[in-house]
Formats: sequence, structure tokens, C-alpha cells
Amino acid sequence: MSSPKKTSFFNKAPRFWERRGTTSLILWPLSKVYGWINQALDLVNDLNLGKNKPQAVPIIIVGNIRVGGTGKTPIVIALAERLASMGWKPGIISRGYGAPASSTPQQVSSDSNPAEVGDEPVLIAKRTDNQFPIWVHPKRTRSIRSLLRSSPSVNVIISDDGLQHRNLVRWPAREGGRDIEFVVRDQRGEGNGFLLPAGPLREPAFRERDATLMTGANTTATPVDEYFLGRRAFTLSSQLGVPYQLNSPGNTQSLEAIADAYLSNEITAVAAIGNPQRFFDDLMKQGITGKCIGLADHASYTPEFFNSINAKCILITEKDAVKCTSIQDERIWVVPMNLKIPNALADWLQSILQRPDPNRYTL
Repeated sequence: MSSPKKTSFFNKAPRFWERRGTTSLILWPLSKVYGWINQALDLVNDLNLGKNKPQAVPIIIVGNIRVGGTGKTPIVIALAERLASMGWKPGIISRGYGAPASSTPQQVSSDSNPAEVGDEPVLIAKRTDNQFPIWVHPKRTRSIRSLLRSSPSVNVIISDDGLQHRNLVRWPAREGGRDIEFVVRDQRGEGNGFLLPAGPLREPAFRERDATLMTGANTTATPVDEYFLGRRAFTLSSQLGVPYQLNSPGNTQSLEAIADAYLSNEITAVAAIGNPQRFFDDLMKQGITGKCIGLADHASYTPEFFNSINAKCILITEKDAVKCTSIQDERIWVVPMNLKIPNALADWLQSILQRPDPNRYTL
């Protein structure tokens, strides 16, 4: 079978990251060095030798401390839509993972090329019908400046990832500010609890944050879950939507109809997301069983890859679909995922964003 492009060690998590064993213990000294380097960088950042200033509008960062996706992008979409319904004017920034480095920030629309701006920003634009300005650049402060220049009415910015972006100065809500840091956690938790490369963590599990957003099933506490114990947390419920045909989006059929129309050996589910198993588990809950192909996060696709799949029905995620616009295969059906923001979370967001700007008294 021809494989999609773009796989890497960090995009497809090694199994030893999930539990402590010989390999992780051998790599543990490197994790200690990684941790010391990050502590030194944090100290330099805290001294603010570059005299970086906070942003003119509140920043909501939706990130994680675990390498790989934990479902951040659907949360960004749901947050933007909920904030808009509450009267706010959100803008969105992203690194544009997988896109080639650009000297200037780029604005993203639903017809942008994912290879140039990243698959997740294009997905956000498509799902929201270009309702919100979206800008990408590795340096998020530059994206923010470009976004606010082009859309001066924006009064809150959502950052898809960026917890470890030190140049993005903020005054978090827990310190009396209006900026908010969310850490997204799925059912995999923190794996073996080690930092890179012995484990999956970019920073220690006891990182300060304003709140943890729990996604997926079985996100229950254990004695070692320092990640969220004693901290504000919200559980976000999601459900799969009605699938539509990739090359004819107006053609839809329910998951129940798909389950009735095809035998298990005639269905193949494909996902190139941070946690493919979650997609497969959600399909199974809807009665969809069959072959599952989990690929590295952000993997791209070719017609040859799909041609090599022996199935009458192929199910993919919306994140995969934005990279398949040139593929004409009537067997491919796109399964959307809908996520709901709890009222308690929306009310808390409103209370924080309505605070007086603390930067007026500190700059």
C-alpha cells in the first residue's frame, strides 16, 4: 500500500511514551537535559530582556503539553463560534504546521492551499465559512499585528496552540489578567510522565494554567494525574456529524445508513490526526466497524494511496479532507465532528474577558 507523505518521530508517537520501560529509562537523562534547557529559557523569558509588550486584545491560547494533537482545532472552532454568539469579534492565529516557512504572515481562507498555510487553519476557515479572520506565521506576535491591522474590529484572539511560544507575552487570568491559557487533555493523559525524548511531554505535567479542557472518553483522575488535580477543568462533549461525500459534499448519508449498507470488511476508516484511535472509537460507538488506518498527524494523501485500499466505503476526518480536494474517489466520505462548549465555560470566559485591561496600569 502506498503511504501518505510526511511522517516523523514526533508526529506518530512511539509506544514507549505511554508507559515506563527500558527504552524510556535509557532516554531519561536526555529528558533531564531537555528540562534544564527549558528552565533556562523560561528564566530568560521571565526577565523580558527583549522588552516585549502584551497584546492590545485578550489572547486565548488553546494548547497542550503533550506532543501531538489532543483535539485543539475543534475546540478553537467551537470557542470562536460561541464567543461570536456572545457578541465578541474573535480572530484566530496559528503556526500553520506543515507549511513552508514564510517571511510574512499569511491570511487563510477556505480555498487556501493546505500545503502553503497548514491543514488546520484551512479546516477552521472551511468549518466557519470564513466568518473569522485567520492568520498564520511561526512567530505569533507577527500574526497578531497583521490580523489587527486588517481587522481592527477584532477584540479577542484565539491561538491554536502556542503555550510554549515564549515571545507571546500575556497576563493570564489566574494572575488577574484577561489572557487565558487552556491545556487540552485527551484520554491518553500524560503517558509515562517523562519529558521529551523519553516521554511525550513538552513541559512538566504540573505546569500552571487557567483551566484544563478534557476531551474524549475515560479522562478520569489517577493518583499521578498532577496535570489537572486541584485545578479548574471543563469536560467538552463531542459527537460525529452526518457524513458527506468528498467529491460531492451535497450528497450525505447518516452513519446508521452506512453501517446498514456495507459489511465490516467493506469499510475502511483513515485518520491522520493526533489521536486516530479516538476517531475510530467514535465510529465504533455508532456501529461502524471495519479496517482502521491510523497515520502520522498532518500526513498528506495521494490518489494512489486511496486506490490501494480495498474497500467500498472509506471514511476520513474533515482535517484529512482539506488535503484531498484534488482526489476524485466516490468511495470517500467525510465525517464531521461537532463539539459543544458548556455553558459554565462560556460564562467563565465572559467574566474573564470583561475584566478591565490590566496592561493600562503596567505599561
